Amino acid sequence: MLIVYIILILIVLYLIFIAFKSFGKNEFNMFGFNFVKYTLGWVFRLYYPFKVKNKDVVPTDGPIILCGNHIHVMDQCLPLLHMKRPVHYMAKIEYFQNKKTRWFFKMAGCIPVDRQNRDEVAKTKAIEVLEKGLALGLFPEGTRNKTKELLQPFKFGAVSMAKKTNATIVPFAITGTYKFRTKDLKLTFGKPFKVGDMDLETANKKLYDEILKMIKEDKNIK
Repeated sequence: MLIVYIILILIVLYLIFIAFKSFGKNEFNMFGFNFVKYTLGWVFRLYYPFKVKNKDVVPTDGPIILCGNHIHVMDQCLPLLHMKRPVHYMAKIEYFQNKKTRWFFKMAGCIPVDRQNRDEVAKTKAIEVLEKGLALGLFPEGTRNKTKELLQPFKFGAVSMAKKTNATIVPFAITGTYKFRTKDLKLTFGKPFKVGDMDLETANKKLYDEILKMIKEDKNIK
């Protein structure tokens, strides 16, 4: 039993070392990101093992906006744990007001958003992230989908910010269930695209249609 404890301690120390390696490399809290990914991440994967499809389509540099459907409070963990680069997720401000969750969302580099009001501060911070060539993550539905519909209508924040910053939009779809040792949880990435000369209505529809298409394919719905 002593040997087991020693091995576990060594593993934890190694993971913490990995997390500290990138500390201070840029303005983002790389320690927090790496700590979440390399220490808490393996616990998440053990509890919720998930599959990833088309992972090679995600750009490794330049400003990107990860946009996907929202079915569970843990949805942001799937893209975050897969990415080799930090992802600043936009998360509702209630998570930052709760002492039980505040530490995690701050450590992961999330941006608090007041959904009850037009939060210009959050929008400004998100645009700053993109202008620095970093990755932003958000759910265009605006909130978790608790309806029977596969996808709720999209807000225009993602395509609007992508157009202003020339960021690449990376659509993704999450399907399956969040159950202990789940067998069907899946993250699928779609083809990245830029808004370019498209108007916001067209760009938003393109994003919506792409995510809906991936959801139907993964659920085998025609």
